[in-house]
Amino acid sequence: MDIAALTAWVVTALGGFYMLGTWIRRGGIRQQQTGTSRLPAPAVFGHFALAAIGLVVWIIYVVADKTALAWTAFGLLLPVALLGFVMLARWIPVYRDRATGGATTAASTPGAEGAVPAERHFPVPVVVAHGLLAVVTVVLVLLTALGVGGS
Repeated sequence: MDIAALTAWVVTALGGFYMLGTWIRRGGIRQQQTGTSRLPAPAVFGHFALAAIGLVVWIIYVVADKTALAWTAFGLLLPVALLGFVMLARWIPVYRDRATGGATTAASTPGAEGAVPAERHFPVPVVVAHGLLAVVTVVLVLLTALGVGGS
């Protein structure tokens, strides 16, 4: 089960890394000053950093098979999940605005790139897959920490 959790975590991280790159490339950091982006930079980078640290701890757990490392990785996943839910809640109105055609004139106006939140460019399938795989990862890590399925 530890390898299944590792696989889920790595695939989840790939989706998250793609969204982070999209957010940065589309001006998410610059948009912090204007308030255009609804995703606060501390939440974005905190989510990324804690998830990356947790993944490293999990890899060490897989190699060392020490229960304390499994629980540490799980403990790191809790704030990661909380930050993920916060960002999802802040992203949904941006998605709904895109789906209803809101701010499309600003997006098509030359020089109005900053008027469109960077997170508007997240592909919905990536957001959904990232969220679902994150839930799978948390459950698999918890089950492994609890000793379900052996190691």
